[in-house]
Amino acid sequence: MRSIKLVLLVLWIFSLHSQSFSKQHPTIENLLDRLDSLRPTRSVQESAAKGLLQRLLPAHFHSFDFRIISKNVCDGSSCFLIENYDGTRRFGPEIVIKGTTGVEIASGLHWYLKYKCNAHVSWDKTGGIQIASVPQPGHLPRLDSKRILIRRPVPWNYYQNVVTSSYSYVWWGWERWQREIDWMALQGINLPLAFTGQEAIWQKVFKRFNISREDLDDYFGGPAFLAWARMGNLHAWGGPLSKNWLRDQLLLQKQILSQMLKLGMTPVLPSFSGNVPSALRKIYPGANITRLDNWNTVDGDSRWCCTYLLNPSDPLFIDIGEAFIKQQIEEYGEVTNIYNCDTFNENTPPTSEPGYISSLGAAVYKAMSKGNKNAVWLMQGWLFSSDSTFWKPPQMKALLHSVPFGKMIVLDLYAEVKPIWNTSIQFYRTPYIWCMLHNFGGNIEMYGVLDSISSGPVDARVSKNSTMVGVGMCMEGIEQNPVVYELTSEMAFRDEKVNVQKWLKSYARRRYMKENHQIEAAWEILYHTIYNCTDGIADHNTDFIVKLPDWDPSCSVQDESKETESYMTSTAPYETKRRFLFQDNISGFPKAHLWYSTKEVIKALKLFLEAGDDLSRSLTYRYDMVDLTRQVLSKLANQVYIEAVTAFVKKDIGRLRRLSEKFLEIMKDMDVLLASDNNFLLGTWLESAKKLARNDDERKQYEWNARTQVTMWYDSKDVNQSKLHDYGNKFWSGLLEDYYLPRATLYFSEMIKSLRDKKKFKIEKWRREWIMKSHKWQQSSSEIYGVKAKGDALAISRHLLCKYFP
Repeated sequence: MRSIKLVLLVLWIFSLHSQSFSKQHPTIENLLDRLDSLRPTRSVQESAAKGLLQRLLPAHFHSFDFRIISKNVCDGSSCFLIENYDGTRRFGPEIVIKGTTGVEIASGLHWYLKYKCNAHVSWDKTGGIQIASVPQPGHLPRLDSKRILIRRPVPWNYYQNVVTSSYSYVWWGWERWQREIDWMALQGINLPLAFTGQEAIWQKVFKRFNISREDLDDYFGGPAFLAWARMGNLHAWGGPLSKNWLRDQLLLQKQILSQMLKLGMTPVLPSFSGNVPSALRKIYPGANITRLDNWNTVDGDSRWCCTYLLNPSDPLFIDIGEAFIKQQIEEYGEVTNIYNCDTFNENTPPTSEPGYISSLGAAVYKAMSKGNKNAVWLMQGWLFSSDSTFWKPPQMKALLHSVPFGKMIVLDLYAEVKPIWNTSIQFYRTPYIWCMLHNFGGNIEMYGVLDSISSGPVDARVSKNSTMVGVGMCMEGIEQNPVVYELTSEMAFRDEKVNVQKWLKSYARRRYMKENHQIEAAWEILYHTIYNCTDGIADHNTDFIVKLPDWDPSCSVQDESKETESYMTSTAPYETKRRFLFQDNISGFPKAHLWYSTKEVIKALKLFLEAGDDLSRSLTYRYDMVDLTRQVLSKLANQVYIEAVTAFVKKDIGRLRRLSEKFLEIMKDMDVLLASDNNFLLGTWLESAKKLARNDDERKQYEWNARTQVTMWYDSKDVNQSKLHDYGNKFWSGLLEDYYLPRATLYFSEMIKSLRDKKKFKIEKWRREWIMKSHKWQQSSSEIYGVKAKGDALAISRHLLCKYFP
C-alpha cells in the first residue's frame, strides 16, 4: 500500500511540473504538437525500434514488446514505461516497453538493460557494447515494482556541433551511420543535426541564380573541411567536390533522415547564413556583398581565404534562403520545422547599433519562414561567449528578440564550463538548451567536469523563470570519454541531481561486466582528478607529443637563483603553484593544460592494471586502460620536454641529450601501446577515407584531406606553419611514429646542434625543414597503415608503468 501511495505522489509531482512547463512555454508546446504531427505512424516507429533491438540483441528479438503510447498517459510529456509482461505465451515477450516515440522506446530499452541487466552501450571506438551480462531469453529479470515510469523534464535531447560532421562523420557510410543513429536513440537523443549532403542541395539552388559548377568548385571545401566552408571561414581548401561525392552524400542524407524519422527524431536541417560564392558578385553587382577578413590563413592567400557574405538586409538574401529551404522540402519532404543558422558566429556585424542587429536577425528568420511558414531558428550561442566584448546585453537582446517568441531556440553551447543562461536573464526569455561542449578538434584527452554535468541542467531548469527546453551535447568530435557522454545523456531524463560517486560505481560495474574493487577505487580517483576540471580552461589538447610548441627556446630567460620543479608532484594545489613557478622563472615557456595531481592518476593507473587479470577479456576495460596509460605517459612527456628545454637554456648539452632521448623514447613506447588497441589506429581513419572513393583521383584527394585535417589542418608556407597546425591532433599509432616523432627528432637535433656549435637555435631552419617533411607526408599515399591491433595491451601497459614509474 505504501509503494502505491509513493507512486501516486511521484505522479502528482510530475503532473504539477508538466502543468508549470505548459504555462511557461505555450509556444513551445504548440511547436511540439506540430512536430508530433510530422512523425510517422505508431507502427512505423514500433517497427524501427524492433529493428534496433534486432541489431543490438538479436537473440532477444521476441523478449520485448514495444508499444507507442499517447503523451496523455504522461500528462502531456514525453516518457517511457517499463512493465513486466503478464501474458501466458511460453516463448513470448517478458518485458513491455512503452514510449511516446520510437526514441522513447529505445531509451526505455537502454534504461532496462543498464539498470536491470548491468549492460553497457558505448561507441565502437570506445570499447563498444557490453551485453554479456544480459540473461538468456526466458530469463530476463522482472521488475520489482509494477512499472518504471521515466518522463523527460524538458522536451529535447540535442546532439552535435556544426563541425562534428567534419571531425568525426566525414568518412562514414550508411553502416556506420546506422550504428550511430541506434546509439543516439538508446541515449534518448531526439533533436540531432542532419547536415550531410547539403552541397548537392546548394548546387541545385545556386543553379537557379546562374552559378555554374565551376563557380562552386571554388566555393565548396574538400570533404574534411566542409564544416568551415559552410560557415564561410574558407573556400576551395581540400576541394573540389566530385559528382560522385555530391551524389553519394545526398543519397546518404536521405538514408540518415529516413532512419531518424522512423524512430521519431526531429532532425535539424541547415538554412542559409549568407555565405555565397564569389561569382555571385558579378551576376548581381548591386547586391550588398561583403568580403570577409582573413580566417587563419598564413598570408591571406585568395585561393582559399576571405569568403563573401551576402548581407541579410539585401532582398537577394531572402530569395536564396527561401529557395534553399524549399529545395530541401522538395528533396526530403517536410521532415522538420527546426533549422540551424549561425550567421553571426565568428562574424561580427559592422555596427553594434541594436536596431540594425534586430533588422539582420529579422531578415535571417524571414528567409527561413518564407521557405517553411512553421520554421524555428536554432542558433548556437557560442558568439555570446567567444565575442562577449561585442555582444553586450543590448546587442544580445536585439538579436534574440528579432524573431517572434518561440521561433528561436538558443544552444547554451558551453554551459558545463561557462554558462550564459545565468548571466543573461535566461537569454532574455528566449528558449534555450543547456549544452555540454567538452571536446575540441576531436582531440583524444581524458577530461571532464562530471559534477557540473550532474547538476548544471537541473540548476538551470529549476531556476526562477527558467526558459530551458533541453539538454544537449555539442562536442566537436565524438568517440572519446564515454563516461562523460553517458552521464550527459542521462541528464535529459533526470529530474534531480545525480550522486556522481554512486553513479560511477554502477557505471564501472556495467562497463566492465562485473564488480571490481580496484576499478571502483581507480574511478574514485579519476572522478576527483581527471574528471574534475574546474579551472575554466577550454581543453584543447596541448600535450607536447601531439602539439610540439613552435617557438625558439633561445628567447627564454631563466632566473638561475631558483630551481624549476617537476610537474609530477603530490597534490593539485601545489602543482598549480609549480606551473606558475615555471612561468615566473622562464619567460615564455610553453604550457600544457594540467588541472590535476599526476601522482594520484598514476595511482589510478596502478589500480586499473591490478584489475587486469580479472577484466582483460573486456574490450571496454582494454580501451580505458590504454587510454589511461596514454594519458599518464603524455603528461610525463610534458614534464620531460620542459626539463629538456630548461637544460637547453642552462646550456647543459649532456642533460639535453638524455632528456630529448627520453622524450622520443616515450613517443616510441606510446606508439606501441596505441597499436595494441583497434581504437587508436591512424589506419582506420585513412582507410575509411579511401573506401568512399570511386576512382584513383578521389582516393588521393580523400587521403590528403584525411591526413591534412589531423596534422597541419590549413595552409603553411616557407617558415610559417599553419595557424591551425595540430588543432585536430590525435593520439593514434602510426601518426606518432611517422609524423610526431620525426618532428620532435628534428627539433631536438637542432637544439643539440645549437649548443654543440655554440650558435643560436635556428628556428626558421627547423620550421622550413619540418614544413617540407609535413607536406610530403600529407601528400603521400604509399604507406599502408594497419587497421588491426597487435600486441598484448595489458602486458604493454604494465611494462610501461614499471619502466617509467618503478
